[in-house]
Amino acid sequence: MQKNTVNYIGCDAEYQDASVVLFGAPYDSTTSFRPGTRFAGQAIRNDSYGLEIYSPYQDKELTEDTVYDCGDLELAIGSSERVLEQIRECAEEILKDGKLPFMIGGEHLVTLGSVRAAAEKYPDMHIIHFDAHTDLRQDYLGVELSHACVMRRCWEILGDGKIHQFGIRSGEREEFEWAKSGHTDFHPFRLDGLEETLEKIGSAPVYFSVDLDVMDPSVFPGTGTPEPGGADFLSVMDAVTKVCGRANLIGCDVNELCPPCDPTGASTAVACKIIREMLIAIVNRN
Repeated sequence: MQKNTVNYIGCDAEYQDASVVLFGAPYDSTTSFRPGTRFAGQAIRNDSYGLEIYSPYQDKELTEDTVYDCGDLELAIGSSERVLEQIRECAEEILKDGKLPFMIGGEHLVTLGSVRAAAEKYPDMHIIHFDAHTDLRQDYLGVELSHACVMRRCWEILGDGKIHQFGIRSGEREEFEWAKSGHTDFHPFRLDGLEETLEKIGSAPVYFSVDLDVMDPSVFPGTGTPEPGGADFLSVMDAVTKVCGRANLIGCDVNELCPPCDPTGASTAVACKIIREMLIAIVNRN
């Protein structure tokens, strides 16, 4: 596994010393509205140099000996299944070495590759899912490997009650009804109920997937499918640090930043800071 030459700020550890491995999955071939999330990893690394490694929110630093950044994967063009296999192989290697995989997407379908790897090692794992969209369709325009179907594919691996969804405010009626019937632990519109969910999950392994469009487009316009009515930055930052600091986290991802959709760079700055707070919470958890 090769070290990246342009790292996310503070992620300068050697692989053998790191507890967390950061990697990018630049893939957006099933994007249903505005493409461009494949450029997120590069944009986030470049703009991270505008951040400090110190978080005044947590009063902790992202020390240089804990996170290894191997850069973006070189993913196949034209085959979602092959892309998912490449992501699975990368996450599997990281997990085998006793480290935590932290993936930067890319569209949300990339989550499935990491979840496949994590579920092999931790079959009793749960997923905590922040998103504006249910992502529970059986298929989207006849395609089952779509970012609109990723949590349905994850459910097929884990079963009922293992996926905990927050912030959802868009989807088909059938998706909402399917979730509410008990297939997922469903918390629409807001991030309410996270504390109780963490208590209920307890020490079980957790994979955490953050679709940044959980935030309102007034805060985060640079995404492929913006959905009004979302959370503000501070609420999301508080929630992600709570999950990363308290859950028995075994893998995570942040996805759906689309830099071309926000030429001001504000959305990239938001993504950078969310990732910093998540990393700091992970490496400083008890």
